[in-house]
Amino acid sequence: MIARSLLLSTVALVIPAIPAVAQSSRHVLKGDSVAVYNLVGELRLEPGSGSDVVVEVQRGGADAAKLDIQSGPLRGRETLRIIYPDDVIVMPEWGRGWNTSLRVRDDGTFGDDGERGHRRGGGWMREGREVRITGRSRNGLAAFADLRIAIPARKTISVNLGVGKAFISNVDGNIRVYVVSADVAADRTRGILRIETGSGNVDLRTASGDVTLATGSGDLTVSGMQGTRLHLETGSGNVTLTDGKAGVIAVETGSGDIDATASAGDELSFETGSGNVDVALTNTFRSLSIESGSGDVTLRVPPTVGAEVDLETGSGDIDLGGLTLQVRRIEHDHVTGTLGDGKGRLSVGTGSGNVRLQRF
Repeated sequence: MIARSLLLSTVALVIPAIPAVAQSSRHVLKGDSVAVYNLVGELRLEPGSGSDVVVEVQRGGADAAKLDIQSGPLRGRETLRIIYPDDVIVMPEWGRGWNTSLRVRDDGTFGDDGERGHRRGGGWMREGREVRITGRSRNGLAAFADLRIAIPARKTISVNLGVGKAFISNVDGNIRVYVVSADVAADRTRGILRIETGSGNVDLRTASGDVTLATGSGDLTVSGMQGTRLHLETGSGNVTLTDGKAGVIAVETGSGDIDATASAGDELSFETGSGNVDVALTNTFRSLSIESGSGDVTLRVPPTVGAEVDLETGSGDIDLGGLTLQVRRIEHDHVTGTLGDGKGRLSVGTGSGNVRLQRF
């Protein structure tokens, strides 16, 4: 009996220890252009120092140890990729409503420029395997990775996320964020900012530069924007713009309301397939176009505005709100003329709805 116990003890002593897999890691990406890819998790973009992008990765979930972190140059830029070794990723603790599919290459990349267009004719890339991220199944890989990315000023970076949440704060550079299904919140950004989500809301506060926000399905909210260009597009959702000032402002929704207040620009366009449009401008403009397939249009302009005016409705009334217009044509559904000095161009049209002009 003593000999047997001694033998068991000896065997136990020679079994090698299994090393623990680190759940958190730090990665440095060098170069002027970098890209990061992660299928599931929380994403945070923050300002960084020095010359390199630094990514902190925190893996979680019962199968966190199965995630593989790879880095290296791909297609002309330095990359960091979280590899998920399964075609089904299960996230029940995030809520059972998740059920998103996308295609992923073997190297972990997805969502790059040109692989998926906006709501008018884009489609998923055909390369790679199909991966499903769901909260409706118990069978699959239970793992995710939260990323905190420190970005030095004026860097070019593309960040791609499948499902989760994304936060962008106080970054300065050429930033592109693509998410398949997630809400995105951003504040105090500078430079070029591109945010695209297949499904989710985008909220941007206090930005400067060249900004494009697009979602296939979700609301867009922007406040405190100043820059050269602002482009907002949603396939289905409302757009709210407050204190937006840019040389070019273009707002488009397939189905939803547009509400723009205290805004200004040289070239302005607002278009919705179905919804109301309410625009209040603080300055004069060079050109302004407002279109709604079905919905009311209300435009508030400063007293100094001057433009050649064309107002039309397929079914509804036109109300000039006391503005003095040198009329060339006046009918129940179509009015043209000159407002003030006539230096700008104003075109308003709705297929079904009322058109109202008012002084701001």
